[in-house]
Amino acid sequence: MSWMDEVNLRLNRKNKVLFSKDSPFLCDLNTLIRQQNHRTIVLWALEFAEEIVWELAEKYPEESRPRSALEAARLWASGKIKMPEAQREILNCHALAKELPSPQDRARCHAVGQACSTVHTIGHAIGLPLYELTAIIHRVGVAHCAIPVKTRKREYMERLLYWQDHCEGHPGDWADFMLR
Repeated sequence: MSWMDEVNLRLNRKNKVLFSKDSPFLCDLNTLIRQQNHRTIVLWALEFAEEIVWELAEKYPEESRPRSALEAARLWASGKIKMPEAQREILNCHALAKELPSPQDRARCHAVGQACSTVHTIGHAIGLPLYELTAIIHRVGVAHCAIPVKTRKREYMERLLYWQDHCEGHPGDWADFMLR
């Protein structure tokens, strides 16, 4: 089954997420994610989360939950706050998704939450593309999604390789658990 067939099937079933974590389309990205260290994944995920947070802020300027989740994840990764405080902010971002009328924006909130959750474990990393690619499809429509989805996937891979090569030179502080 092609990834477009998977998307159409999931749309017809009214699934909230239009890709599965085992999607053949994302297999190479998933493999690359699993090859990285924790810090590389966090830098990669939070970079993409930043973009999404800005997009959400443009549409919902009074809404602070995505930004708060991102800031809490950064503080958590640097050891300045503990998991419960960051987790509360991340869950608030996920809760915002339930309040928004747009499927695109709901998916973007979940993408931010998944990206921020990579601080806890690398296993959350694939959630970022699952939700953000879903948001892209909702934005442009299935008939016009092939190029934007493939482009974004390529950007994920390129930036992951960038952070793989530049993680050690990152100037920020890391919590002890991030150095293991």
